[in-house]
Amino acid sequence: MVAHGIDLDVFEEHRSVLMGVAYRMLGAFADAEDVVQDTWLRWSAADRERVRDPRGYLVRIATRLSLDRLRQTQARREAYVGSWLPEPLATDVLGESLPDSSERALLDESVTLAMLVVMESLSPLERAVFVLREAFGFPYAEIGAMLDRSDEAVRQLAGRARRHVTQRKPRYDVDSVEQRDITERFLEAASGGDMDGLMALLASDVDVISDTGGKARGPRRVINGADNAARTFIGGARGVYDVVEPETVFREINGELGVVVLSKGEPDTVMVPQFRDGRIARIYIMRNRDKLRGIGK
Repeated sequence: MVAHGIDLDVFEEHRSVLMGVAYRMLGAFADAEDVVQDTWLRWSAADRERVRDPRGYLVRIATRLSLDRLRQTQARREAYVGSWLPEPLATDVLGESLPDSSERALLDESVTLAMLVVMESLSPLERAVFVLREAFGFPYAEIGAMLDRSDEAVRQLAGRARRHVTQRKPRYDVDSVEQRDITERFLEAASGGDMDGLMALLASDVDVISDTGGKARGPRRVINGADNAARTFIGGARGVYDVVEPETVFREINGELGVVVLSKGEPDTVMVPQFRDGRIARIYIMRNRDKLRGIGK
């Protein structure tokens, strides 16, 4: 049996990959942390002398645990109050803490909120195959061994998932500098009650999707259209949300530009805009504080 200290070193070497798999599978930071902890418990109890590929072995455990948890949580999500969104993750801090290698496993397109929302419509198995294949590049045969599926079955699952994601993945084409400029002007117009200014920045078919979980103020249904969205944000800026001692800061959220509103120094609201043709085409808003653990301060 390998010494416990070396066991921990091996596990820590692959922790970011395990977190990356679990977070993409579940869309929930706290649940992903639980999966990684449970993976450690199983790893520490296993006969590691028989493990030839620690990375593959650990990913298999994390994937299966994530599948079990995803199936358990689907019923709760169906009963969720209002729109359900993945838990946001502050990837600016995360990026500083991870080594500069392929193990920076949370920092790519498949962790953006838009992509995580699309993946919510996949079946659990399709989601697992898509994550393992598209985000981490595991061979079909290895994925099949992890999921107890044949190579052909995995290829079929991967094909369906890829087609589904390709058809539904939004296309955004605004560079980071312009995103920041548009967002700053948007916040200024909202706080100043400038209806015309907001209308000039919002796409005519903009969607505003807000996740409060019934625990904070905010729209429970998707708001569609520039006029409706502008009126909502002007109302919010006038105190509808009752944020105490508000402070607004820009953060990198799930690899993209985001805005965090602090209330007495604690994250209260996270907003992630999506851009198309120089305007804001979609806005994700998270106000359920139970889902803001991945933001920090």
